[in-house]
Amino acid sequence: MAKNDITGEPGLRGEGDICVGLPAVARGNARVLVLGSMPGAVSLQQARYYAHPRNRFWPLMQLLCGVEAEAAYAIRLNSLQEAGVGLWDVMGQCRRRGSLDASIVPGSEIANALPAFLDLLPELRLVACNGTVAYRAFMRFIAPELPAAFAVPVLSLPSTSPANASFRLERLRDAWQPLADALADAL
Repeated sequence: MAKNDITGEPGLRGEGDICVGLPAVARGNARVLVLGSMPGAVSLQQARYYAHPRNRFWPLMQLLCGVEAEAAYAIRLNSLQEAGVGLWDVMGQCRRRGSLDASIVPGSEIANALPAFLDLLPELRLVACNGTVAYRAFMRFIAPELPAAFAVPVLSLPSTSPANASFRLERLRDAWQPLADALADAL
């Protein structure tokens, strides 16, 4: 057995390291919840959402809701929450080789308690999945647990990851416009 680089817990060689996600960042008045799949290695090491320097999430949030992309992390999180946006991930734990979503070991995923969490967000207008893997995981693990009355749209938006190089920032802005629209519609 090898020790997991992130958690220090034992992990089986060849099955990927155990990745344990970050806590939710949201206020009860959040109107949009952005869900990733599982933070990448840099984000987990720094305990910060979207910490990889080439991830376009923070520059995108600057364009869509005025969050200063270069501000200190705590200020960015506060500004994002003031804008009505919360962050979390569909998966709370998984095994993964490296940082890519494609490297998540199938069957190792453990979902976060999103159905109960969503109940705490009465003003929620949109669930925005950051990438296809997050959306598919939401549909697989979370959607079946939601009450039939859950009427909040759940969108699959293009990933802000540097691995999604075909989407430049301007194209991401256009694709993520529903986030800004949901924030504006709720005012």
